[in-house]
Amino acid sequence: MLNLGYFKALPTEYVLRYGSGRLRREGEGLAFFYWKHSTQIVAVPTASMDTGFVFNEATSTFQAVTIQGQLTYRIHNPKQASGLLNFTIDPVTRRYLSDDPDRLAQRIVNIIQMETRSVLADLSLEETLSRFEAIALTVQRRMKEGALLEPLGVELMNVYFQSAKPTPEVAKALEANYRETLLRKADEAIFARRAAAVEEERKIKENELATQIKLEERKRALIDLQGENQRVKAENKGQAIEIEAGYRAKAREMEVAVFRSLEPRAVLALAMEEMGRNAGKVGNLTITSEMLSSLINGQSG
Repeated sequence: MLNLGYFKALPTEYVLRYGSGRLRREGEGLAFFYWKHSTQIVAVPTASMDTGFVFNEATSTFQAVTIQGQLTYRIHNPKQASGLLNFTIDPVTRRYLSDDPDRLAQRIVNIIQMETRSVLADLSLEETLSRFEAIALTVQRRMKEGALLEPLGVELMNVYFQSAKPTPEVAKALEANYRETLLRKADEAIFARRAAAVEEERKIKENELATQIKLEERKRALIDLQGENQRVKAENKGQAIEIEAGYRAKAREMEVAVFRSLEPRAVLALAMEEMGRNAGKVGNLTITSEMLSSLINGQSG
């Protein structure tokens, strides 16, 4: 009874039971008794598995780049995979008797690296660093279309590239270039702000000057209007003086016209009479006989 064992597989394990070198039974999640001395059990996992990877490649510009990512795969043909790799386990400890199951993931990584190399051959370092996610999709599509994992009985479900990094020296150079670009943009922004400030100040000064010009124009218009008013006043005053002088001359002429019809002696007599009435207002008046004679003679002549 000690030579008899019992094995129960997991639902995600495809089991191949060999007895005396022959395949006795196969299937997923099998449970059976077996003879320990003559039975070999092969258990191939059929669940999806994840594995990470890191490898170095070169771009079209001969710049080294480190690709870090993760892949998800599933063994969809367990019998075919067991024919290429040794998945025999110890039914008691459930440990694999060889390192082949671990090598399967590395074989998949090698194929991914080979396809990645062919894609990077057409890309520069800058393109690789900025498009590593798209590169992963391209690699996955090419592997599925080419059925590159079919000989291993494996189905590739997903490939992710988490990062693409250059060498430290190149990374420093790129950082320096990017830093200089940022500093240049910052300087351009400062210059733009200064230029905008100068432009705004110029506009303010232009507005102030325009306002001053308008004020001066209004002052000049006011001065012109005041001058025009003064001129009109002067003209009106001159016209008034002329009119008044005309009235006075006409009145004087009318007064004189009264005396024109009189004889000179009568006029002289009236004048003397008027002077006599206003003798208090007259300071000194000298009338000689010659002046009186010539006046009478001149008027009569």
